[in-house]
Parts: sequence; structure tokens; C-alpha cells
Amino acid sequence: MITVVGTGTGAPLADDVLAAARLVVGGRRHLAAATLPDGTEQIVLGPLAPALDAIDAYVEKDEPVVVLASGDPGFFGIVRALAERFGADVLDVHPGVSSVATAFARLGLTWDDAVVVSAHGRALRTAVNACRAHPKVAVLTGPGAGPAELGAALTHRTTGRVLVVASALGSGAEQVERVTPAEAAARDWGTAVSVVLCLDESRAAGAVRTVAGAAVGPAQWALDEREFEHRDSMITKFEVRAVALARIGPRLGELVWDIGSGSGSVAVECARLGAAVTAVEKTRDGVERIRANAEAHGVDVHTVHGAAPTVLSDLDDPDAVFVGGGGRELPAIVTACARRARRTVVVAMAALDRVPAVREALGGAGFAVDGVLLQSSRLAPLPGDVTRLAATNPVFLLWGVRPPASVEGVAQ
Repeated sequence: MITVVGTGTGAPLADDVLAAARLVVGGRRHLAAATLPDGTEQIVLGPLAPALDAIDAYVEKDEPVVVLASGDPGFFGIVRALAERFGADVLDVHPGVSSVATAFARLGLTWDDAVVVSAHGRALRTAVNACRAHPKVAVLTGPGAGPAELGAALTHRTTGRVLVVASALGSGAEQVERVTPAEAAARDWGTAVSVVLCLDESRAAGAVRTVAGAAVGPAQWALDEREFEHRDSMITKFEVRAVALARIGPRLGELVWDIGSGSGSVAVECARLGAAVTAVEKTRDGVERIRANAEAHGVDVHTVHGAAPTVLSDLDDPDAVFVGGGGRELPAIVTACARRARRTVVVAMAALDRVPAVREALGGAGFAVDGVLLQSSRLAPLPGDVTRLAATNPVFLLWGVRPPASVEGVAQ
């Protein structure tokens, strides 16, 4: 049997758990706090593979092993690796209180509506995008992905966020500090950080929930144009938006660019579906309109005032891009987006003449290209209580999908 004990923020470690152990594996501070029998081998957790090999040798001899972990070892913890290697039936897990639960408890906040992201040994960009999109996020940190790096990535990319840095939770050196992303970026936080909370405190209280975690997706998408402020019908029609959203595939932890955003209808819909979104718009009144529509729908859309492709160099690399405007610069814009997009680029065009150049730009960037001409007719009333079909303007929708094998080659 392998006994896995969550320590640190939970109950004190019982001595009898360790009494029969022949091998004890854990972090340096966990081992230092434990009372171990004479002759018990100790392994300080670092790289996981050597520790698992050592555990395997004791399991083969049917000798008891204890693994000490922080908080709840079944929550982004070592239980997964142990179960995969040895089977869940040989594990006896004693969970402590997770650092996430403890940090929220220190603030007096519920966390059933929080998004929890691990950046320990993983790319930081997923945590950054979750923090940009959601009002209540807990980030489990790691080397190179701590409060400073998170703060630097969020500074100038979102507004109204506060970072709560919880260090050494459950110990005498415990600290819980509120800082701005810029303040977090300017400090050396050391190695004692347990978890970082990213909060939009104006929305962090949250409503009563039935399902924990990220908010359940919206009941509808491809909303009617009347759901958005727009100028002279300059808005992506809902039929086109429905297909575009299906090809964009916005999701939690990803970043979407909406280029030539106009009213921001596509940007807002991507944000409603969980993605972090940057909307690029060259007109000042358009930027204000995007912000108003985002606020009306309760989502956070980062707006950039400027013309593509010039302003794109200052933006974080996107997972997906929607291009809904561009004029004569459209091929250059699509080329610039295709160089940066990790997954897909979707382009909507009314002008037939621009289709070949856009298709060539996507194909030249190594994307698999496909497309469709969308034509629809809507029910419209006529005098005499009868109905006709009113045709909308046809729109070409082209999309390029990056082959999976080439995603790793995209600039990080």
C-alpha cells in the first residue's frame, strides 16, 4: 500500500502514519516537519520519474511507502501520477485542505464559481488567458510561472484585476498580499508561493451556482443583430457569425483576435463562450461601441485602437483569429495573422475579388484551407398578413487550419 498524505494546510500529520513506513517521499519542508523512524529511507521530491522508480522498488518488495504532498494530493497533485503507475487500488489517500480552498477562505470568498488553472510545469499562457476572460481565477504556480510572470503578462492586457498572492499557507510564515499586476511583476516572490488568485473584485462575489467551475456556456450564440449596438448595419450577420464561431472554436484558456471588429459582435460572442479576446478596430467610435457591447453582455474584451497589420506586433499570439474587415490591406492582414495564429484563421468577405488573395495567403502560411459562400433569406412580413423571403447579402467565409504537427513551431 502507498499512503498519500496531504499536509501543510490541512490537519497535522499523525505519527502513526509514518511508524511502519520503509520509504517516505515528499518535499523538503514536509520531510523536515515529519518524525520518521530510524532506518526509514527519505527521497526529496524533485523530478518525478526517479521518485516513482524508487517507490516501485519498495512496492515490488511489498514494503510500505508514504508520500507527503501539499494540501489535497488529488487536486492537480501526485495522486494522478501514482495511480497511473501503480493503480488506484494500492493508494490510501488522506487529503488535506487544498491551497486554493485555503486562499479563498482567507479572503472570505466562495470558490465554487472559480476557474482553477495549473501553471506548474505547464505553459503560462493558458492561465493568463483564463485570467483575462474570467473574474475569479486561481493559478497554481511553478518555476518560471509565478506571480511576477503572471503580473507581467496581464499588465496592459486587462483592467480592473487584482492579484492575491498567498505564500506558505498553513505555516507560521503565511502571507496573503493584494497587489496589482504591475506590482506583482516588479517583485521577486521567492519559492514559498502557494497559489495566486486573479480577481475582478467588482464581479468576484458571483451568483449562487449549481455547477462548479467555469460558468456554463451561454444558452444561445449567434445572437440577433439587435442584441448589439452597430452603425448602419455594419455587423457580422448572425448566420455568418454562427458558422464563423464554429470554425473559430473559442474556448477557455485560449486567446482570440477579432480584426476589424466593428461592433464587436464576434469578439463578444467568443468571450461569452469562454475565450480571452482582443478586438482590433481602427475607428475611435468603433472602439467605444465594442466596449459598450462587451459591458452589456457582461464579458471582458480587450480593445486595441489602431489599424492592422501595424498594431498586431504588440499583441500576444492568438490561438484563433477572425478577420471581418481590412479593405485593400486584407491579404497583408491575413498573412500577418496566419504567421501568428496557433490554430486557425477565419476570414469573412463580401467582395469576390479578394477571395483568391486571401486563399493564397492562408495556403502560403501552411494552413489547410476551406471555405463556403453563405446566402440566406429571412422571413419578412408583407401587407395583408403574408410573409416573403428577404435575401441577405452573400458572404464568403474562408478558413485556414494549421496542421497539428506544426503548432509547436508557432512563436510562443
